[in-house]
Amino acid sequence: MLVSGTLMASEETAGQAAQSVDAQQAQAALQQQIDAADDDTREALEELRRLERETRQMEASNAALSARLAEEAERQQQLGTALDTLEETRAALPLIEQDMTAQLTRWIEQDLPFLRDERLARVVQSDAQAGADSIERINGLLETWRVELDYGREIDHWRGRLQDAEGSTREVDYLRVGRIGYYYLTPDEREGGVWDAEGSEWLPLDERARREVRNALRIADDQRTPDLLKLPLSITAINQQGGQP
Repeated sequence: MLVSGTLMASEETAGQAAQSVDAQQAQAALQQQIDAADDDTREALEELRRLERETRQMEASNAALSARLAEEAERQQQLGTALDTLEETRAALPLIEQDMTAQLTRWIEQDLPFLRDERLARVVQSDAQAGADSIERINGLLETWRVELDYGREIDHWRGRLQDAEGSTREVDYLRVGRIGYYYLTPDEREGGVWDAEGSEWLPLDERARREVRNALRIADDQRTPDLLKLPLSITAINQQGGQP
């Protein structure tokens, strides 16, 4: 391949050299005619020489212009394709936004019911930002997704109201361990429960489990060093595989 490439380059160079020699010979012959001609003929030959020179310059300029026009045409075609793709993407944004909102809502409704109202409100707020376009709303929904994913890696606790079966409420301490354990404990520690995802209900904790919840609350509040906790889980392996989107 190297030898063939060298031969082709040599042939091209030889061809260019031959054309240059022919042009020089033609110019020399023309100059001889000019020198031997009378004034009128000499002026005509000089004009012919000028026109030939301008013709060559014009041909070179046209060749360069043609190359630039070809490049510009290709660039315009690529730009047009990109704009078509962009328009298609923009047209699809509302559907993407609706799908993300529906998935987030379904995720939260099927998840452990911790801070449910707050989390659903965050979805609605992300999807209904005043004055925002679809891209901004999608970015807001993506941020809400990140918050939801972080819940699965955290231990959290807070004090809130718990409603019993009779409809009355009382203040309890809630504990959440990622997305696998959700518990409550009354301030006097005499009553506690674990959320059962399969039955969608609170199940009572015995005294040993309530002590574990208390220890976990202290760990979450940085009042105790992390330790191994022995607590019943809110979900089973089947729930975890099939219950989440």
